[in-house]
Amino acid sequence: MIPFNFAYYRPDSLKAAEKVFSELQAKGQKALYYAGGSEIITMSRSGSIQPDAVIDIKEIPECKGLSIDKAFLHIGSACTLNQISQSKAFPLLGLVCGRIADHTNQCRITLGGNICGTIHYRETTLPLLLSDSNVTLFGPEGERMLPFDRVFDGRINLAPGELLVKVHIPVWALKARHFHIKHTAQEKIDYPLISVAALVKEDFLRIAFSGVCAYPFRSQQIELVLNNKTLSPAQRADMALTLLPCEAIGNYAGSAEYRSFVLKSTLEQLLEEWENG
Repeated sequence: MIPFNFAYYRPDSLKAAEKVFSELQAKGQKALYYAGGSEIITMSRSGSIQPDAVIDIKEIPECKGLSIDKAFLHIGSACTLNQISQSKAFPLLGLVCGRIADHTNQCRITLGGNICGTIHYRETTLPLLLSDSNVTLFGPEGERMLPFDRVFDGRINLAPGELLVKVHIPVWALKARHFHIKHTAQEKIDYPLISVAALVKEDFLRIAFSGVCAYPFRSQQIELVLNNKTLSPAQRADMALTLLPCEAIGNYAGSAEYRSFVLKSTLEQLLEEWENG
């Protein structure tokens, strides 16, 4: 049970959603866009947040549905992790989605919620960073499409009143060789100790990480090291650890030292599998 009253809106268009947000903001009220709502409900119940209103975007056509054309796979921000995983349209993203939470929650958590939420793991961002994906955003200034890595730097950077509408994944990535390795501290279903996603394009290994640092990231410096086949996998893994953008985090799941140990082992495993099949 949520221990406070709030207004609920369910617009059927992007313009209507933005209009409601702007009107509420003008009144000094706090509104949140709502898709799956898992995080909003949990935080509201605990008292971490107390919005005056939620704006449900699930009935907005542009925010739901999954389609493909000659250039891109298009996924609406209100698509659930289970929908994405079951579609098998983008195998790497499907793997990542299928390893977040349990099946019940995968049927509630949405792509947009995972990308835009406050929980810092944001694992669905890894395949998007690796695949040169684009995103469509909509806000008071209208619609804009940008490369995902232009608006995501550890967390998504949206203008006030702006919402994530959909993501667009280039078709080359849908059939690319890929890897996903996720380690948790104790339970199979848990936040990641580390989560590593990789995609191969033109025999070059692209790699992105979650759980290692306080935010998900892709590092081209680390990629250059890992692709240097004159060095052994162990040597490359050691060098990669020195290039993390910040210190490895330590929390209930494991110390920074333990995370680094697991990451080194994981990188060696991934490199050996990539090179030896």
